[in-house]
Amino acid sequence: MNRADPKILIKGVRDQDRRLLSKTITLIESARPDHQQLARKIVDELLPLTGKTIRLGITGVPGVGKSTFIESLGMLLIQSGHRVAVLAVDPSSSRSGGSVMADKTRMEKLAVEENAFIRPSPSGGTLGGVARKTRETMLVCEAAGFDVIIVETVGVGQSETTVASMVDFFLVLMLAGAGDELQGIKRGVLELADALAINKADGDNIEKAQKAAKIYTTALHMLQPVSPNWDPPVLTCSALEMVGIAEIWQTVLKFHKQFARSGELAHKRQKQALDWLWALVEDELKQRFYNNPEIKKRLEQITRAVARGETAPTLAADKLLFFLDNNRSV
Repeated sequence: MNRADPKILIKGVRDQDRRLLSKTITLIESARPDHQQLARKIVDELLPLTGKTIRLGITGVPGVGKSTFIESLGMLLIQSGHRVAVLAVDPSSSRSGGSVMADKTRMEKLAVEENAFIRPSPSGGTLGGVARKTRETMLVCEAAGFDVIIVETVGVGQSETTVASMVDFFLVLMLAGAGDELQGIKRGVLELADALAINKADGDNIEKAQKAAKIYTTALHMLQPVSPNWDPPVLTCSALEMVGIAEIWQTVLKFHKQFARSGELAHKRQKQALDWLWALVEDELKQRFYNNPEIKKRLEQITRAVARGETAPTLAADKLLFFLDNNRSV
């Protein structure tokens, strides 16, 4: 990676060279400033080749069978002539050992398909950092000709909101028969969902799944829909038996077609691009703040004074911000 030639990488991505695609993504994931600068140039060059894909976000409660579902959906799409990239947002992978690599080994069929590409999220780092790299990786995969991008959230909490903010359609996988059907459902996740799917609707669990679907449907009707053109449906499926997977994909296509026709899809992507811009600006400002020599030197002293009640937080913040300007003294 020390002598990465951007022209070779760009051509490799355009030519759908998997080895050079992987090298480009490794460059994107690198923390080295020179690699980051190079990665930005490459993504900018490839940008005109992006935007023609379907971007699908998937989340689910623990044990929902997310890996099996993604593999089943991925195989269905490949058999239909699609090229599928599966990316992950997992800010917790460095602490837990991560389920992403395990997911890749569990998706044994999909992992060996020529028209599939599975990429774990970079281990470690903040959610913001992982999300930024995932967004850039998504664009590079689009430029490499993958027409369906599946972004999986394997973390919890804020990572669901983050994934929803970079995709067209956000699918929430749920389980039936796990006690109170509404227990553990976060209102925020329901508000993000463009559809819910009750997985493992097979065998003795079919009736429970249908009952759960009715409860979830009622819960969704209590929320304000994101669009007047779409009521999030609740579907049932069995990823293991490949039942209901095609119906879920048809739902995604229906959503995509309706939102493209109404102009909402273009507006959504424009808003996502602007949100990404400001997130990058805020991240860079934060980096510059903490890397400022004067702030590094004074931060501990000032925060200790605030904690002891010797300095008001407002005055302390004012001092720290003034340190960003090397021409001013406080």
